[in-house]
Amino acid sequence: MTLQQLIANIRRKQSFLCVGLDTDLKKIPPHLLKDNDPIFAFNKAIIDATAPYTIAYKPNLAFYECFGLKGWQAFERTVRYIHANYPDQFIIADAKRGDIGNTSAMYARCFFEELDIDAVTVAPYMGEDSVTPFLQYPGKWVILLALTSNKGSHDFQLIANAQGERLFEKVLKKSQQWSTQCSMEQLMYVVGATQGELFRDIRKIVPNHFLLVPGVGAQGGSLEEVCRYGMTPDCGLIVNSSRGIIYADSTEQFAEVAATKARELQQQMASLLTPNS
Repeated sequence: MTLQQLIANIRRKQSFLCVGLDTDLKKIPPHLLKDNDPIFAFNKAIIDATAPYTIAYKPNLAFYECFGLKGWQAFERTVRYIHANYPDQFIIADAKRGDIGNTSAMYARCFFEELDIDAVTVAPYMGEDSVTPFLQYPGKWVILLALTSNKGSHDFQLIANAQGERLFEKVLKKSQQWSTQCSMEQLMYVVGATQGELFRDIRKIVPNHFLLVPGVGAQGGSLEEVCRYGMTPDCGLIVNSSRGIIYADSTEQFAEVAATKARELQQQMASLLTPNS
């Protein structure tokens, strides 16, 4: 998906909502456990219910890989189902990959060639040669971890060097040198909703890049604060909600409740979008 297609979808749906498919068999409604593929059954119901209100889905690979082959098959079925039935949705593999160059090239081949996924999250801390293999695919996106939403993000990401430059700022600046042509059309950054006013500092360095923003809802991040400091004229945000939508109900009506939660967030987002968006 190109940058312009993503922006057009946000404008059309008046939404920048991403639903995180962090599917945990211990949390899904018990009646689904009788299905031959309960992970996919849950995902399919969530996707069908929330698709009118979302512009993206983000399966977290850990929730699939922990079940070995069956989990990976459920992940592949989920991706192919979205492609076949909701082709306007932006699919993010939340894999947080990042390794030496030849290994990263294999990860990139898996997600971008084999599965035709739009974007993959990547850890940048092994440097340029661990990231550039993902950047060799036109129309595909690398979403680099910059300033995450977890408590431990402060352990390293806010450390400043002798010149006062914090590590996350170094990542933002350096990574823009790794992408040929227009980095805005290949690079996004993960910035947690819990980081508040630090979005203002991030926008000084990447004023127009899209940001993937986890942490709204269950983790306590404020959508209004994210938009106040992070929104651009083209929106520039993909805000993820996982637990607050997919686990809002554990009865046989779980999908309908998820749709309600997604619609509530979409309506809130519509009210926060700038006129240009």
